[in-house]
Parts: sequence; C-alpha cells; structure tokens
Amino acid sequence: IVTVVIAIMVVVVVNIIIAVIVVVVVVVVVVVVVVVVVVVVVVVVVLVVVEVVVVVEVVVVVVVVVVVVVVEERRRRRRKRRR
Repeated sequence: IVTVVIAIMVVVVVNIIIAVIVVVVVVVVVVVVVVVVVVVVVVVVVLVVVEVVVVVEVVVVVVVVVVVVVVEERRRRRRKRRR
C-alpha cells in the first residue's frame, strides 16, 4: 500500500511539473507572438507615415515648380504684349 501511495504521489508531482512547464511554454509563446505582432504593426505604421510624408513633400515640390513656371510664363507673355 505504501508503495502504491508513493507511486501515485510521484505521478501526481510529475503531472503537476509537466502542467507547469506547459503553461510556462504557452505563456512565453503567446508573449513572443504578441511582441512580434506589435513590432510589425509599429514598423508598418512608421513606414506608412514616412511614405506619406515623402509623397506629400514630392507633391509640394511639384506644385511649387508648376506654380513658378506658370507665373514666369505669364510674366514673359505680359512683357511681350507690353512691348
């Protein structure tokens, strides 16, 4: 009887240890996945923001160049007409 009780206790202890290890592994995996997802989202957001800023800068430059060219053309035409 004592041997059976000891065997049952050993099995219970081993099961508890295995359960704890499994829980720890699952928690670690979940934490790693969450961290990776957060990092990926942050990187994507940063890239999108940078792209938007670059596009806006390019558009502003193009608009400024077009406006300058149009204004210069109008000035040249006006001068030619006056002469």
